[in-house]
Amino acid sequence: MALKFLGIWPNTPDDGSPTIWLDDTTGDLIIQSWKADQPTIRAAQEVGSVPGHSTDVPEHETVIRLPANMLQFIPRPEDVASMCDDASNEDDSEDDGGNSGT
Repeated sequence: MALKFLGIWPNTPDDGSPTIWLDDTTGDLIIQSWKADQPTIRAAQEVGSVPGHSTDVPEHETVIRLPANMLQFIPRPEDVASMCDDASNEDDSEDDGGNSGT
């Protein structure tokens, strides 16, 4: 797994700030942010998602609140594909099996 830093809360203090990274192998976003408070979690559970799907938050998951000003750092699908391709090409260029320049 290779992570690429995408952005951090503008004018951040020294620690504890929302941050976003991209796993350039899978295209997954890794997000550090504030845990949602209980009223937010209850509201999300009341709204639900798809019919029949549990609204409980499993032990291995959490609900985070991502501040609106962090949306600028979330890449669009076409950007993610390009970033992953770029990382893959960089990996390929490091060891070309002695075929450089051919």
